[in-house]
Amino acid sequence: MPPTLSDRDLIAELLAFHVEAGVDIALGEEPVDRFAESASERATARRRGPMAADDSAPAAAAPRASAPDARPATAPASARPATARPATARAAPAAVPPAAPPPPDQAALEAREAAAHAPTLEALRHLLERFEGCPLKHTATRLVFADGNPKARLMLVGEAPGREEDIEGKPFVGRSGKLLDRMLAAIGIDRESAYIANVVPWRPPGNRTPTPQETAICLPFIRRQIELADPDVLVCLGGPSAQTLLGIREGITKARGRWMEYDTGTRTIPAMATFHPAYLLRTPLGKRMAWRDLLAIESRLTQPTARSSG
Repeated sequence: MPPTLSDRDLIAELLAFHVEAGVDIALGEEPVDRFAESASERATARRRGPMAADDSAPAAAAPRASAPDARPATAPASARPATARPATARAAPAAVPPAAPPPPDQAALEAREAAAHAPTLEALRHLLERFEGCPLKHTATRLVFADGNPKARLMLVGEAPGREEDIEGKPFVGRSGKLLDRMLAAIGIDRESAYIANVVPWRPPGNRTPTPQETAICLPFIRRQIELADPDVLVCLGGPSAQTLLGIREGITKARGRWMEYDTGTRTIPAMATFHPAYLLRTPLGKRMAWRDLLAIESRLTQPTARSSG
């Protein structure tokens, strides 16, 4: 009986999931002895041959006795692929997470409760590594938590990791990262003088934009990360980061360059939005405005700011 349309859709979605996850070959759940299969085929051919004699039966039975796991000798060769295919089909779901993530609303609540109880940045990292509520975790290679100095006065937050970040497990290490390094160096800052993170710590498949649900699930973690790092200046790299953390609605071109406030719950931090380095790679004319933002950030960092004692 041919599969129904819903079955085809289910199979297509399953195959698409495995392609996104990097699966390029399907294997059975249990090993198959191909030598025993060949022996069984030869034995079947001898028994069915027109010249087979009665005294040849013991010799034909010997291979079957030495390979108890082989298929029955009476099974025709044309039936073997039909038997092997279900085993391969059953193997595919093995790469699917053992338990489906909870609904987005429930996952966001669990994230909020979990993040609130993280006493340190290291504890927050371990908590994220164990968190199963975000489906991006199951398609990404690894967690991209942060880079740089967590005690630095400057913290920069992007949107989500890309391919290179997913491979290395650090934010901003590709072309965008190299440009960011040069931008920071222009105002006398390096990776050890800044703390860098993303709103979403797992790479979305194909570098797509995180969905609102994925962002909402990860939001409590980046908020807690900012609170624990307790920087003196917060910089949102790109419109999505600024809209998520600063609550702005306008685009990055209008929002950039002006000082806003970010409330951690224990103190208020001066915050600014500026262009994401990836945008500057595509639109070099924006570098002039980004340079003005960098000078404003440098000026703000020269001003002493009392850190929260909490």
